[in-house]
Amino acid sequence: MKKEFIFRGKKLEELTKLNLGEFASLLNARQRRSLKRGLTDQQKILLEKFKKDDKNIKTHCRDMIILPDMVNKTVSIHNGKEFVRLDIMPDMLGHYLGEFMMTRRKVSHHAPGIGATRSSASLSVK
Repeated sequence: MKKEFIFRGKKLEELTKLNLGEFASLLNARQRRSLKRGLTDQQKILLEKFKKDDKNIKTHCRDMIILPDMVNKTVSIHNGKEFVRLDIMPDMLGHYLGEFMMTRRKVSHHAPGIGATRSSASLSVK
């Protein structure tokens, strides 16, 4: 049996009926202040795409707060090199899109190259 999703005492259906200001009052201080200042032009364009139910949504807007209109939809977020798909789940409400898309990869170092240490200076290039 699947557990019903509840965010700050409200079900997902109730959250979708709230306007932006009422939803902002349920969020943490940083997100509430960000929404109170108003959305940027890029964030407004992205929100319109979600409301139109576009199938292929791509964005560089990593600072967009996940709103109830975005739940159960897919968006491709730019991580600095490529667009990576992200399925937005109800548990992500109130977080930023960039939190779920890592911009850095794990660095794997190999053996030191020529000239990296004093002992490697005497090695032949071949």
